[in-house]
Amino acid sequence: MTPIRHNAQDKASDNAPDADPVLDAARDCVLAVGVRRTTLTDVARRAGVSRMTLYRRWPDVRTLVGDLMTREWIAVAVDAMPTADDSRPVRGRVVDGLVAGAAAFRAHPLFHKIVDVDPELLLPYILDRRGASQEALLELLVTALDEGHRDGSVRHTRTDLQARSVLLVVQSFTLSLRTMTDETDPELSEAAFLGELRTLLERTLTP
Repeated sequence: MTPIRHNAQDKASDNAPDADPVLDAARDCVLAVGVRRTTLTDVARRAGVSRMTLYRRWPDVRTLVGDLMTREWIAVAVDAMPTADDSRPVRGRVVDGLVAGAAAFRAHPLFHKIVDVDPELLLPYILDRRGASQEALLELLVTALDEGHRDGSVRHTRTDLQARSVLLVVQSFTLSLRTMTDETDPELSEAAFLGELRTLLERTLTP
């Protein structure tokens, strides 16, 4: 997995395997009624497949929704990455991609639905273990930070430690931001905090 997007055609072909009608149906069901009220029967009906087809791949709704979240979150991260014709030093591209990714993730309708209706689904990935999407994001970050070490724009340290630390910072802003914003104060708005995220990332990655 590379940290820089190439062109729209490459991106479309890379994402083609993710055009899964069952995951699409699961997304529609979750957006309509939430995870707890979604059943595999509902998903199968909406996807136009048998329940047994689903049971062969997913034992329950939570496993299915886990794969759905992985697909959606990785797509957000890939879409936020700068294009290959961006000739700036790596640090600027990484920071732009992370801030854009955090903003896009927070605006994602599936994220909103889960936070509003089924927030406990996110707790294991915050408190206990890394999920597939986090592993994929770490892979992107390690590759990008290695490139930044080589071009001298990123502070040199152990790459996996740096990548994990950066992801912890971005996750906290992404998942917990609304606990700190104040809708009545423009200087404590979401945009203001995303500006602070940019400053934190720039300063921690600058040599």
